[in-house]
Amino acid sequence: MPQPIQSNPAAAPLPANAAASTTRRSRARFQILTLLAVGTMINYLDRTVLGIAAPQLTKELGINAALMGLLFSVFSWSYVASQIPGGLFLDRFGSKLTYFLSMTFWSLCTLAQGLVHSIGALFVFRLGLGVTEAPCFPTNSRVVATWFPQSERAMATGTYTVGEYIGLAFFSPLLFALMGAFGWRSLFYVVGGVGIVFGLVWWAFYREPRDHPSANKAELDYIEAGGGLTHRTKAADASEASAAKAASGFEWRTIGRLLKHRQLTGICLGQFAGNSTLVFFLTWFPTYLATERHMAWLKIGFFAIMPFIAASIGVMFGGIFSDWLLRRGKSPNVARKLPIIAGLLLASTIILANYVESNVAVIAILSVAFFAQGMAALGWTLVSDIAPDGLLGVTGGIFNFAANLAGIVTPLVVGFIVAATGSFVGALVFIGAVALIGALSYIFIVGDIKRIVLVD
Repeated sequence: MPQPIQSNPAAAPLPANAAASTTRRSRARFQILTLLAVGTMINYLDRTVLGIAAPQLTKELGINAALMGLLFSVFSWSYVASQIPGGLFLDRFGSKLTYFLSMTFWSLCTLAQGLVHSIGALFVFRLGLGVTEAPCFPTNSRVVATWFPQSERAMATGTYTVGEYIGLAFFSPLLFALMGAFGWRSLFYVVGGVGIVFGLVWWAFYREPRDHPSANKAELDYIEAGGGLTHRTKAADASEASAAKAASGFEWRTIGRLLKHRQLTGICLGQFAGNSTLVFFLTWFPTYLATERHMAWLKIGFFAIMPFIAASIGVMFGGIFSDWLLRRGKSPNVARKLPIIAGLLLASTIILANYVESNVAVIAILSVAFFAQGMAALGWTLVSDIAPDGLLGVTGGIFNFAANLAGIVTPLVVGFIVAATGSFVGALVFIGAVALIGALSYIFIVGDIKRIVLVD
């Protein structure tokens, strides 16, 4: 609620509109953004801790490169398959319950991976991890669309996305030290336990804007004026009821109708390309440093920080730059697409790591490529901008489905290349070529950034 205006009793009372204009806007939306950032950080620690454990785990369980690629990939099989059902669940039950259940169950799946003694059991829990993590990013997108005006959404998306990289940047040395002291199983116990605790924190503190005790009317008006969803009027209630009915009576042909629009098809292809670079770093990067560059454990822990810090900076820079362009009067076409295109083009320079001998030079090249991938991580902002009314969850599910096909394809391709050639040279060429394809998609396919209207 707005804070009362303190005034001199002897003075004439201020008009209502004048009082409202002097009320300082609350900042509850940034409390919510902090929850999203921490949740996303834990999300990526859970899905990538296998990559950190891989060099030690493969020796204990007798896993070769091709089979390890399969285990990296299997997470994305169920993750991708669960995107649309996850989006429907989100549209039906809302952000608070969806995120709480997702966080709790994916953390249990992570913890369980530390208990396995066979490849089959690890396979099953990786499948479970994919199913339970599926609603995370559609929920993130929904929360940003609800809590932030359009002019702040790229910044908000960049802020929670940076959690993907910050956690890995600053916790990787700790995780490598933990593995050295207590073995690879300890990684899964610690990361899974942290996620379960944070699920309870989310349940305790997340609220929708109109229900949040710290959000005053000035902030709600500001969010609503920028296209956020903040107030319930009779019309809003009717609209929400219609959306819920649409979600419960979902028709699969809606997916085909959405994909006929070039905006969605184009950003799906572009995000697949950006995710290919990301997936390489989340899965094969520690193994690349250990086997291709022959680095010791402590050196891997140190060098692994650099690209993730660079990616963190890239994410924040891309989001801030995009919102700055929008405030300067640039169209959404320029403000949203320019950082992504530039990032994908620059990410393709990862190929240059094949042609240098110095480990320092290799890390520098990989850091530039990952910085650029971070810049390109604004696709979820476009989902908020183009999703039809009442179908944000489903649109986000389609987008994440396509984007995370990279999680299936990339680990398998890299694993097969390494198994066949004994080298990562061809793998880096593959990653760079896919990034170029993504840039071309944004240039020639996406077209105008505008909300999709489905006409029967």
